Amino acid sequence: MGSAIGETLPLALGIAISPVPIIAAILMLLSPRARGTSVGFLLGWLVGIIVAVVVFTLLSGLLPENDPDASKPIAGTIKIVLGALLLLLALRQWRSRPRPGEAEKLPKWMDAIDSMTAGRGFVLAFILAAVNPKNLLLAAGAGVAIGTAGLSAGAATVVIVVFVVIAACSVAIPVIGYLLAADRMRGPLDSLRRWLVHNNAAVMAVLLLVFGVVLIGKGIASF
Repeated sequence: MGSAIGETLPLALGIAISPVPIIAAILMLLSPRARGTSVGFLLGWLVGIIVAVVVFTLLSGLLPENDPDASKPIAGTIKIVLGALLLLLALRQWRSRPRPGEAEKLPKWMDAIDSMTAGRGFVLAFILAAVNPKNLLLAAGAGVAIGTAGLSAGAATVVIVVFVVIAACSVAIPVIGYLLAADRMRGPLDSLRRWLVHNNAAVMAVLLLVFGVVLIGKGIASF
């Protein structure tokens, strides 16, 4: 179980550090409907991560490789493919960086955050967690690692819980912090938002590059 946690930990951090959902959560916390919308967003983020990693864990658990000492070519190939896709996304993110003096382009849906309800916040977060290609590939990598580790159902559940907690913490911490101390959190949240907006593409490019290389390396080691 420890090796599975160690293998999925970097992927969980990759989801946690994704700038776009953090920016969205902060914008919701600074909106007129901060409490309801942000709580809905947090719940959607949690559910989306859980669904994505559980689905890929169950699917990869069907692979016909049970001997932990044997080579795992199918799982290795899947990891290599996922890693290659992450590298392609990293290249795309790097090319989308704003030129010097050019403003960062954010998704148009962020303009509608002020008028969002808790339900729409939930749906948006679920899509960002379970449908967005970047996070989906990271969750898929974690699911393959867990499903092919030969763990019992209880041990696999523990690994999934650890993965979800770490992956969701970057959204959960500001939301919970705001609910506990709204006035104190406004200044730091706005500063963090500005930094993330300015460095969004570069941060994601570096993260995707690192995790893509890691997945490819683990895939090669599976043969």
